Amino acid sequence: MKNQLKHVAIIMDGNGRWAKHKGFERFFGHRKGTQATIESVEVGVDLKLEHLTLYVFSSENWGRPSKEVDYLMKLLAEMVVQELPHLMEKEVKLKVIGEIDKLPESPRFKLEDAIQKTAHNKGMQLNLAISYGGRVEIVDACKKIAQQVQQGLIEVENIDETLFSKNLYLEGAPDPDLVIRTGGEFRLSNYLLWQAAYSEFYVLDTLWPDFTKKEFLEAVAFYQTRERRFGKVNGE
Repeated sequence: MKNQLKHVAIIMDGNGRWAKHKGFERFFGHRKGTQATIESVEVGVDLKLEHLTLYVFSSENWGRPSKEVDYLMKLLAEMVVQELPHLMEKEVKLKVIGEIDKLPESPRFKLEDAIQKTAHNKGMQLNLAISYGGRVEIVDACKKIAQQVQQGLIEVENIDETLFSKNLYLEGAPDPDLVIRTGGEFRLSNYLLWQAAYSEFYVLDTLWPDFTKKEFLEAVAFYQTRERRFGKVNGE
């Protein structure tokens, strides 16, 4: 029996290195990478995933040169406007996880508009991790739960993994079955630290701008070969 695939998360790594290898500035890598992003969303829709979560911009990325950050924010705003009609056509529901309040006004408003317009779509949920950090997400969940305890809404004894998950940014969505990372690095980079506890991890050397639909499907094929035990042994 094949492993059920509901949720794929992707660490889209390698835009800068791709540009450097080609003799371009980093900006060219970011723009070229948008095509791989669009194609990955198409694959997610074709696979009938419940969730596709993309690591777009980490909380640590704010430390990059301001010129690069400004370009990334403008590119983000541009992409949201460009792709909104396609999201509507494919019934994709958009959600942003992360500290969206830190974004400049233009991309933030365009994202909020797209979230509102796609809110009633019935297809795959596309989660964009923007200004996102896994540790911050866990701390935020702790704060939410502490407030609920303080307000008398829950008892400390009732705090468990299910309750904790419901207070994370994805609010109890299924954990990623598969985490794909391009660029050859073997680390999570502060991404979905709670949710990826038992995810299958697939790393490939391909830099993000060169990531293809074929490679996405190869990652899915790899996932189907895995025996998922969740800490147990065969037969349990």
